[in-house]
Amino acid sequence: MKCSSPRPRPLPEKQDLIETTSPAGGRNWFRLLLLPALIAIGIAAIVVFHLDRFLSFHALAANRAWLSSEVAHNLVVAVLAFACVYVAATALSLPGASILTIAAGFLFGRIFGTAIAVVSATLGATALFAIARTSLGEIFRRRSAGALGTLQDGFRRNAFSYLLFLRLVPLFPFWLVNLVAAFLDVPLRIFVAGTAIGIVPGAAVYASVGSGLGAVLDRGQTPDLKIILSPPILIPILALAALSLVPIAWRKIRGDDG
Repeated sequence: MKCSSPRPRPLPEKQDLIETTSPAGGRNWFRLLLLPALIAIGIAAIVVFHLDRFLSFHALAANRAWLSSEVAHNLVVAVLAFACVYVAATALSLPGASILTIAAGFLFGRIFGTAIAVVSATLGATALFAIARTSLGEIFRRRSAGALGTLQDGFRRNAFSYLLFLRLVPLFPFWLVNLVAAFLDVPLRIFVAGTAIGIVPGAAVYASVGSGLGAVLDRGQTPDLKIILSPPILIPILALAALSLVPIAWRKIRGDDG
């Protein structure tokens, strides 16, 4: 009886060697760590440089004359500088968005301030959304099974309505909605449209507060950031949020939600 010698293992082909030695693995790790690294840098900057003191009504009152002068004499530069700060704060999920929106109304007026806040917040949210889609979103998509998979399917079919609802209701953290939308593969155009439209009511409320901030500061007081939760303001916003879900309900009634 002859002993059969083990068959020689085939040599890896050239294409396999290229894939094995490619730097794709390193790029994937970079993409996975990009979002948490940026957030960590933002938090570290706040702690080290005490940047939180600039996102306060005390800082706004202390620099009131200088800020008003800059807006009066260098409007374009002031708008661009303010927008850059707002975009960076939103992209890094830093606290103080409501104060920035009030400051927008204080510096640029109710209507113009609302517009600046909406555009800046949308740009910052889109930056975070784009980063999350190429980093941590990959992990969540690979693990999206069961309940998360069902949620993902529903969000894909009714992305605009769901996103508009989450933006309108002032109970969901802004940064969390950005990440959830990225993890659930919401299309970019729908994310931008839903964000820009959905944050208009809240931005208008805070910008209106900001337009009257001068009198509040003159009395040595600070505005109530919980004003958006007061019934005269919250109830109409919740009504708008409910209207955003009407298309979903209509599809379910017609049996098209599948």
